[in-house]
Amino acid sequence: MSVENGEWIMKGLAWDDPYRIRSPKELVSWINEVGFLPLFGNGITGFSVEEHVSSEYWWTGDRAQDPWEWREIIASGHEVAYGKFFDKKAGFISLEWLPYFANYRRDGYDFDSAWEDSRINRREKLVMDALTDTDSSGDVIWTDKQILTTDLKQLAGFGKGGEKNFPGITTGLMMKMYLVTADFHRRVNKKGDEYGMAVSVLLPPEALWGYDAVSAAYSEAPRESWERIVNRISELYPGADETEIIRLIGKAPDENK
Repeated sequence: MSVENGEWIMKGLAWDDPYRIRSPKELVSWINEVGFLPLFGNGITGFSVEEHVSSEYWWTGDRAQDPWEWREIIASGHEVAYGKFFDKKAGFISLEWLPYFANYRRDGYDFDSAWEDSRINRREKLVMDALTDTDSSGDVIWTDKQILTTDLKQLAGFGKGGEKNFPGITTGLMMKMYLVTADFHRRVNKKGDEYGMAVSVLLPPEALWGYDAVSAAYSEAPRESWERIVNRISELYPGADETEIIRLIGKAPDENK
């Protein structure tokens, strides 16, 4: 996606290009093949959904052809993770690669331990607290309730006169892999009719895939997970500039301290 003469221009493949991705199912297969993928074009040529679909159907509302609609379908299917994972912008991560991103981005910390070690700020804690439940034994667990972000904002105290920068806080939590976009729903009026644009539902990845799956890479050093991710991009795109890779993925963990 670029701006030319004041207009947004979408990149993409020709409609009859045999390599064009034609459906959400094909896109999920490709994400699982490459491991992770930003939604929009970036500084690494070819490393995006945008560059492998048709540019003609974005934001048309055609669920069969519109990649913007596909992201809703894919997010709700839970076959891959969707969220703002790449330089605070949207993209997908396969379930095979999710543990490596979680280990690296969390720097080896579960949320509770990150809070105890002052690696999480108060507003992030407010959002995550709104997504917890208590089980029959009184232990705190992550909820799997489908709470629209418009409602989550209120529950976490970010409403009128409350805390500020809810979008920035939730984006930061996705970048740290403590939240993913689990689904999209449209709001419902008093008559029970849906209206407006689809609103995202955010959940901890543990609520969707379980703690063991998300933490499967905790046995290795966070920097090792980071190196895996960087090396994967270099393998797929050998001409990629190292600066662009780090801009998308982030610095090595010890460089963030």
